[in-house]
Amino acid sequence: MSPPTYLSPEMTWISKTITAFGGLLLAHACYSAQEHSALQSLRAATVSLTTASPSVASLPADITIETVLATLILLLGLVLGTRPLRPIEWWVWAGKIEREGEEGFVDNDGEVNKDYIGNPFQVFETRPGFVDIRKQRKEFAEWVKNGGGGAAIRK
Repeated sequence: MSPPTYLSPEMTWISKTITAFGGLLLAHACYSAQEHSALQSLRAATVSLTTASPSVASLPADITIETVLATLILLLGLVLGTRPLRPIEWWVWAGKIEREGEEGFVDNDGEVNKDYIGNPFQVFETRPGFVDIRKQRKEFAEWVKNGGGGAAIRK
């Protein structure tokens, strides 16, 4: 038996923690960039009173590195928290449904996906076989000859 394809609850907890940490780092980087911008605009205002040419300062390297690192950590947490991709071909997906059933379509919370419909080819597998019209006509003719329950129809 193959291992389940969904993520374990521990993996979900780890991915949520990594995502939250990355979000916190990104929020701190944004706050630092805003504070740096505010200090630079205050500094530019005081410098413009004394000199004619204002200086333009770029974002410090530590804020830029923190922003890039926070984005990468955030992306890592989101990627770890996603469920596996489904096959593109219907016949591959139907084979997975037949092999694994509902266990193959459990999401990160341990519940079956809301769009799980079961075997998409079940209609073709459960349809009746071909009908023998000649046999049915013969049975109907014999039924009519034998009275065919006509007593209920006659008054």
